[in-house]
Amino acid sequence: MLPPQLTSLLHRAPGRLGAVALALGAPAGAALAQAAPPAAPVAPAAAGDAWRRCAAITSDSNARLACFDQWAGAQSWQAPAATASAQPPADGSAPPPPVDATLPATRIIEVAQVDGCRDEQYSTLSRFWELESGSDCGTFRFRGYRPISVSVVKGSSVNHQPTSGNPENNATTPVDYRTTEMRVQLSVRTKIAEGLLTQGHPTLKDSVWFGYTQQSYWQLFSPGISRPFRATDHEPEVVYVYPTDAKLPFGWRWRYSGIGLVHQSNGQSLPLSRSWNRVYLMTGMELDNRWMVTGRVWKRLSESADSDDNPGISNTMGRGEMTLVWNMDRDNTLALTARASGLGSSARGSGRLEWMQTLGKSFGGGKSNLRLHTALFSGYGDSMIDYNRKRTVLSVGVSLVDF
Repeated sequence: MLPPQLTSLLHRAPGRLGAVALALGAPAGAALAQAAPPAAPVAPAAAGDAWRRCAAITSDSNARLACFDQWAGAQSWQAPAATASAQPPADGSAPPPPVDATLPATRIIEVAQVDGCRDEQYSTLSRFWELESGSDCGTFRFRGYRPISVSVVKGSSVNHQPTSGNPENNATTPVDYRTTEMRVQLSVRTKIAEGLLTQGHPTLKDSVWFGYTQQSYWQLFSPGISRPFRATDHEPEVVYVYPTDAKLPFGWRWRYSGIGLVHQSNGQSLPLSRSWNRVYLMTGMELDNRWMVTGRVWKRLSESADSDDNPGISNTMGRGEMTLVWNMDRDNTLALTARASGLGSSARGSGRLEWMQTLGKSFGGGKSNLRLHTALFSGYGDSMIDYNRKRTVLSVGVSLVDF
């Protein structure tokens, strides 16, 4: 309850209410007075003594009021300074929204990435040979080369007793093979170097690859002879690929050229040993990622007559090949490969027609790498042991491509 003197004072001087309230309030009023910065600095102890002296005057109300007036005049009030967060932006833009303190200070957002060699915005040839920076998957990563396949094969004939132009390579005993068998092919490659001659180019990348292909004919349906592997061919090779991007007539694009060295053999001893070594040149072009043409021409590295397991192999398995690929739609591909030893009616070689159809979807929901693979072959050299034997083969199976 306020003292009677103060009640009378408030009735007589309502305009001085602030000063009187500060004087009589107790510690809260003193704290408020001290919080406001004074115009003339006053020591905290002196300010507290001043209003206490005024409060101690009880005999003369006029003197008491005059004391409080003098004390209140010394307390100049100032508005509190605005904080940095309350200041409007200098450019007039809206202030940022408040930060949710319940969230971590740093959040990492994972963005799914597609390897360049699987990015479908690039063409098939660009992804296959990684011709551009955007279609690059780096070095020493295993990739598919030729299809990895398992097929059931039906041949028009089978080579029971292989022969060769070298008398030492003629089999002496026939084997009761069947014309129906399994064919298993494994083919992988890896890039061992890149950017050798294209350093500084903003997009194109040359590369060096090592590849290995193994093809086996397995007499799975011949239990009487213990289901042996009739033939297994090994084909390691080294390839250098140089990218190009030249425009050709009718909308075609010349995409690459290259050179390679390849060894092919069946790993057998006499009299079934077959082998040859070749150096080849290759190139490829495409049209709207729908049509592709690739080609290779090769030269056999000569061997002495005594060590030549298969004389005349270039005359039967050819001196070059050309492949035409038609991407019929997203799920179907048709390919035709022709090999020839030369031009004219006396030339020998082979032809292969292949159809691949996509099976299912990948784990990510995109296009699967699994294919239903149907092929028809006719000619010489379906395997090394048959380099000088012509036959026709139909095969149906599944293949894994472009992994």
